[in-house]
Amino acid sequence: MFMHRYFIIYKPYHVLTQFSSEDRKTTLKEHFNVPKDVYPVGRLDYDSEGLLILTNDASLNHRLLNPQYKHEREYWVQVEGSITKQAIDDLRKGVVISIDGKQHKTLPCKAYSFTEPPTVFERHPPIRFRKNIPVSWISLTLIEGKNRQVRRMTAKVGFPTLRLIRYRIQKLTLADMRPGEMKELTKEEIYEALFT
Repeated sequence: MFMHRYFIIYKPYHVLTQFSSEDRKTTLKEHFNVPKDVYPVGRLDYDSEGLLILTNDASLNHRLLNPQYKHEREYWVQVEGSITKQAIDDLRKGVVISIDGKQHKTLPCKAYSFTEPPTVFERHPPIRFRKNIPVSWISLTLIEGKNRQVRRMTAKVGFPTLRLIRYRIQKLTLADMRPGEMKELTKEEIYEALFT
């Protein structure tokens, strides 16, 4: 009997969001053992980390990727430099970025800077430390997902992204998870977290 399966994973840094390899890059297959018909919903760039949903439920895939549902995705972003209030305000209001050669004004979003860095796992390899250049951590919560949007947004306001972790999708979070870890959820658990 066919069963829908639902997993949340903490995708490590430098892992492709797919199960087949390209250019000998590490894929999800090296880290997560799931049935052959289970695939990622959406994507996280090779150089980004964090929360990803894997499923064989096509209707969940459709609902999560459909812009009309406006699902919140929260990112914890380490940026180069001491982030300013003006930059945070600009991010909140939306900035103009280039996507595939076209200008795109990002939708208003939630943005704030952390007063203390969030508790995150060390990255391997670590961010290159430069004594003379400060860094800041910010939280960005978006309801759209253009290609490399967060990186383009922080660069636009003058604070390039050094590290990017997707912490939350709606009510699902990385709480208590380590990079490379996976949890299986029931249909009820995942639908409640995403759609209620």
